[in-house]
Amino acid sequence: MPQSAPETSQIAQFEQSLDELEQLVVRMEQGELSLDDSLRSFERGVALYRNCQSALEQAELRVSQLLDPGLSESARPFDDGDSCDPP
Repeated sequence: MPQSAPETSQIAQFEQSLDELEQLVVRMEQGELSLDDSLRSFERGVALYRNCQSALEQAELRVSQLLDPGLSESARPFDDGDSCDPP
């Protein structure tokens, strides 16, 4: 079954964020960045980590809903946003 555009986009965004995060880690581990560049890289890495974590949480929620749709009392609306805030 083909994936919808938002699902594909979210997966692609997760993979892109993860790739960029891995590249940042490699550059920082080489130890050749200035302090300012290291701080900017760390800040960017934290943002990428949060994006990845949010995407994983959304995927986990979706899998939960698919595996047990009968638990309506614990069901929450699926939000395709980037927010990490709990409901």
